[in-house]
Amino acid sequence: MLTRISSVDTFKNIILSFSSVIQLGDSCILNGFSRALAVQREAEIFFGNEGNFPSYAIFRMPLQLPPINESISFITHNRTPIIKANNINITAVSNSSIVHIGNTKHASMEVRIKHIRQLLPRGHEQDMG
Repeated sequence: MLTRISSVDTFKNIILSFSSVIQLGDSCILNGFSRALAVQREAEIFFGNEGNFPSYAIFRMPLQLPPINESISFITHNRTPIIKANNINITAVSNSSIVHIGNTKHASMEVRIKHIRQLLPRGHEQDMG
C-alpha cells in the first residue's frame, strides 16, 4: 500500500445518490457498480413488465476491458508524506461514483444504462392533449 497521508480540513458534499460512496481513509479495493433504465415516452403508459434488467442484452453482456500492453516505468520522490487540501466542495456524486480521500490499490467502476425512447405512431400527436 502507498505510504502517503491525505489531510483535508473541510469537506462538503451536497448530494450523494445511486450507488455512490464517500470513502475517507485508505482502502485496498474500490468497486462501483450501477445500472439503470432511462425511459422517455410521449404518453404516460406503464406496461407492467418493465424493470427486468436481464431482459436487456446490455445488462447480460460481459464487460470487455481493453488489454493494457504499455510498459510503464517511473520514479517517485515524495518530499513530504502528506497530501494536503484545505477545502473540498463537491456539488453531487451519482451513478456508481466514488469520492475517495486516501490511498487505494485497485479501483473499478461500471455503469450500464439502457436508454429507451417510446414514441407514438405519427398522426397520434393530437391524442396527447
